[in-house]
Amino acid sequence: MIRSRTLAIFLIAGSIALTLSAQTVDTIDTAQKARIDQIAEQVMQQRGVPSASVAVVKGGKLVYTHTYGLAHIDPDKPATPEMRYSIGSISKQFTAAAILLLQQEGKLTLDDAVGKYVPGLTRGNEVTIREILSHTSGYQDYWPEDYLMTPMMKPATAQYIIDTWAKKPLDFEPGTQWQYSNTNFVIAGLIVEKVSGEKLMDFLEEHVFHKLKMHSVWDSDEEKLTSTDATPYIRAALGPLRPAPKEGRGWMFAAGELAMTPHDLALWDISLMDQSVLSKDSYKQMFTEVKLKDGKGTHYGLGVEVTDLDGHRAIEHSGEVTGFVSDNVVLPDDGVAVAVTTNHMAGGASEIADLIAGYLAGNRNETDAEKQAIAIYRGLQKGEIDRSLLAPNLNDYFSTQTVEDFKNSIAPLGEPLEFRQVRESLRGGMTFRAFRIVYPTRRLVLTTYTYPDGKLEQYLVSPAD
Repeated sequence: MIRSRTLAIFLIAGSIALTLSAQTVDTIDTAQKARIDQIAEQVMQQRGVPSASVAVVKGGKLVYTHTYGLAHIDPDKPATPEMRYSIGSISKQFTAAAILLLQQEGKLTLDDAVGKYVPGLTRGNEVTIREILSHTSGYQDYWPEDYLMTPMMKPATAQYIIDTWAKKPLDFEPGTQWQYSNTNFVIAGLIVEKVSGEKLMDFLEEHVFHKLKMHSVWDSDEEKLTSTDATPYIRAALGPLRPAPKEGRGWMFAAGELAMTPHDLALWDISLMDQSVLSKDSYKQMFTEVKLKDGKGTHYGLGVEVTDLDGHRAIEHSGEVTGFVSDNVVLPDDGVAVAVTTNHMAGGASEIADLIAGYLAGNRNETDAEKQAIAIYRGLQKGEIDRSLLAPNLNDYFSTQTVEDFKNSIAPLGEPLEFRQVRESLRGGMTFRAFRIVYPTRRLVLTTYTYPDGKLEQYLVSPAD
């Protein structure tokens, strides 16, 4: 049944009251929960984020939702799992899914020219739907800035955006470069509406949200989030938090209009793993890195980033609209996904998501070099070092004073969020290794040199910046 946008929003809002308890999930073991909480809380502290809401999928199941901090300040209002946050450009993968569904129905193909459906576009008879969904079209981005400009506080239409930015000369020849552009997805949204005969949100509600029981979804382009949802904030330089202004209606259409709970975003993530909404071929096309005409990779599929997270295949996308930053990471081969939303432009969502996802996926098995390096590090935090591991020069380096300096400087930092080898090479008859050490307030670099007999010639810690 086709629903009007107003009716769809009304029904979704009404169903929220019936599903609040379902938004809170806690079936993860205590140790993992403590680690997840530590990561979220410490990154929030580093970034000065008022609140974060997290949903975690493990083993292909939603196992944990939790919120941290304040959804609203002055007066203070704690965040709760049922509160919605804008997810910004994570919305793009839903628009891409709508296109793929229409292709499955035989109503269009990814290799169709966009001009077949949206007239008047620059070189619309050459640019393909695949190129707009992969940001390889050449159409100029209408919103590259990371703040809300005054003209965007007034209402606009998709046609206005198209007329202003998609009828300019292309920024590059189609298919020859990758350049992120919100304009691409406005075009894609118009194609969905033209081909389906429905509003984009109605189409998604009918084919995706209702099927997956994503009851919290809200069109924040059409209607501002309610007082029961998270409040967006901005900060000028290092000043105090201020309520964020709202984009005018129409500016986020098809490119960043969705708001929802992380719980419901995680339901979508599970569907990506289970391949339950689209056909297997559609998912293959969505998750396959689009190559440029010269064969270079773009690390982008159709509406999603196609990346690698410490050796794990990752389908990821971040999102940002005024006052909200989000990140969504899916590790399909590991059955792991992490959805994170925050109500501040300072970011932190991607760090939380990546650290939790990497942790749950196992962070790979620690190498022997990593095990040794972190054991020495923890010993130095206590003012201790196993000198049997050290070659003569390094043994001399670690004088009583040096060991004391290590202890006094790194002990207060506590247990790092991440301790990982990032580089290895040979030099001077030794193996050089570099390790990344991540804390909420800073990042450190550890460099070592190791002889073939296993003795360490170097163990130096320094700031990453």
